[in-house]
Amino acid sequence: MYKDKTILAIITARGGSKRLKGKNIKLLGDKPLIAWTIEEVKKSKLIDRCILSSEDNEIISVSKNYGCEVPFVRPMELSFDNASSADVVLHAVSQVEEYDYIVLLQPTSPFRNSDDMDGSISICIDSNATSIVSVRRIRERPDWMGFVEHDGKFQFVFPKTPIKFDELRILNGAIYVVKCDWFYKAKSFIGDGTMIYEMPWERSIDIDTMEDFIFAEFLSAQKGIVKNDF
Repeated sequence: MYKDKTILAIITARGGSKRLKGKNIKLLGDKPLIAWTIEEVKKSKLIDRCILSSEDNEIISVSKNYGCEVPFVRPMELSFDNASSADVVLHAVSQVEEYDYIVLLQPTSPFRNSDDMDGSISICIDSNATSIVSVRRIRERPDWMGFVEHDGKFQFVFPKTPIKFDELRILNGAIYVVKCDWFYKAKSFIGDGTMIYEMPWERSIDIDTMEDFIFAEFLSAQKGIVKNDF
């Protein structure tokens, strides 16, 4: 709880990953990927309750072993690629009592820590924002990006648009905090009243492919880096 506001964290983890099968319970370092998130939630000073939304029995079992509450099994119709995160969260909150704020946490961001969670929550409540999204600075210049025409020619996306490179940020997928009464109406995590919580790129790793996982393994092996810089 923070300033008399109740806060529910929801970890969303389905079993049907196509790019990296079984990634949510794949061992990263000495524990399953999802355990990194569960353990950090437990360290949060502001989150009142954390629940898992999953349809996968193995993910559910592993999560329970690490102390995450699983009050329901996600319906299969919300476990396919066409189901949005908003739909999954709306179902989850319908299964529990009312809270003032929701924190969406995806297991694919293992290096996001409890300070990031609490920092995002406090910004959202202190600023009376409708939501907070975690971001990082971009590492690739968009003014160098383009697409390839059917004839093989390269075309810049921003041929004449001046870009303030230092002001650009990209969603890193690690944290979404949203005010419940606004979320129920908007059915979205982003709107006109959305603010940001900025994270360094090291804690912004989002595991989607085997290449991402291999890099995360390297980072997790650097004990001093993880402890001191993440």
